[in-house]
Amino acid sequence: MPALSSTCDAKGFAVQPGDRVRILSIVPGPDMEDDDVDMIEFMIGSICEIDRVDGEGHAWVTMWWSCADGVATSTVALAPHQMERVEGMVASRRV
Repeated sequence: MPALSSTCDAKGFAVQPGDRVRILSIVPGPDMEDDDVDMIEFMIGSICEIDRVDGEGHAWVTMWWSCADGVATSTVALAPHQMERVEGMVASRRV
């Protein structure tokens, strides 16, 4: 499915790549390791920049983490009810 140029947030506002959103909720997958679940759950409340919007209307965001082995990333797809647009704030980047 081709990528879309925009989707909407939990309040119905249009969001597109480059916009900043606050993550309202994420549901970890049932087969995720505990460390991955911790990282995903920590993202709730964080402000991230939208990287892209897929063909199903999910906004993809990435968060960077500083860890013992260097830098790790977590990338998640957010449905509209899982995010809200935030204006005038710097996106969270953990390095």
